[in-house]
Amino acid sequence: GPNTTPSPSARPDAHTAPTTPTALDSLRDRIGARIRALPGAEVAVWYRDLGSADSLGVDADLSFHAASTMKVPVMIELFRQVDAGTLKLEQPLRIENRFTSIVDGSSYTLNANDDSDSTLYQRIGQSVPLRELNLRMITRSSNFATNLIIQLLDAPTITTHARALGARDIQVRRGVEDTKAFDAGLNNTTTAHDLGVLMAAIEQGRAGSPTSTAAMRSVLLQQEFNDEIPAGLPAGTPVAHKTGSITATWHDAAIVYPKGRRAPYVLVLLTRKIPKEKDAQALMAAISREIYAFAMRRG
Repeated sequence: GPNTTPSPSARPDAHTAPTTPTALDSLRDRIGARIRALPGAEVAVWYRDLGSADSLGVDADLSFHAASTMKVPVMIELFRQVDAGTLKLEQPLRIENRFTSIVDGSSYTLNANDDSDSTLYQRIGQSVPLRELNLRMITRSSNFATNLIIQLLDAPTITTHARALGARDIQVRRGVEDTKAFDAGLNNTTTAHDLGVLMAAIEQGRAGSPTSTAAMRSVLLQQEFNDEIPAGLPAGTPVAHKTGSITATWHDAAIVYPKGRRAPYVLVLLTRKIPKEKDAQALMAAISREIYAFAMRRG
């Protein structure tokens, strides 16, 4: 009768792994349990295996304050303009600590004490090549380098080209520490899906020329802050990634290259309403560990 036909997943087949929905559903359950174990935490997850059809989203279209993860679309636009011939990586940029609020055009300055990289503050009045500013923006999350580059590129253009790559909701509006804009609610925002799309575009060579995407990957692989996604991986696993944080908000967007696996995978974790950094790091490392184990079982 009509109810006796076995569903496809019930058919025995010795040669295949469990069908994708089942394996991914149980992964989703394990991740959900980890998130619920930290009361009040809001966490978005985007996972995509670049060697198969496997992908998993948990609140992947939820909008978050991007914090320093917005430095990824800034870098992509920098290299887009290098590819177009309008900028050169070796071209020097003069270091001035004076930026313009998007709210009213008033000036503001950055404070070295609020910046994870203080070195550029000693070089005001000097010129530094764009290549070095980009390296500091990504690997040390230099706010100063970021604002200098954004001022050169124009924020709406950064957003337009990130969207063209498939990051449908991302919004790069401004530099870092524009307090008037923050107070007015004008923030850089992203979803886990959108950062995942940008990381995949870099890895798959769609975010620029072969030379530029290789350069972006190389810079992301030199990331100096490794307490979130990399902390859940076996020591020595290469990870090309960008972290970001503001008050009670902790993010990491990564391309993970597991040793002995045919393809890398993209993992983005966005979190908020977690007051303590160590709690956020422990949760993100735990989710990273779950994803890694799943990816390795899938081959």
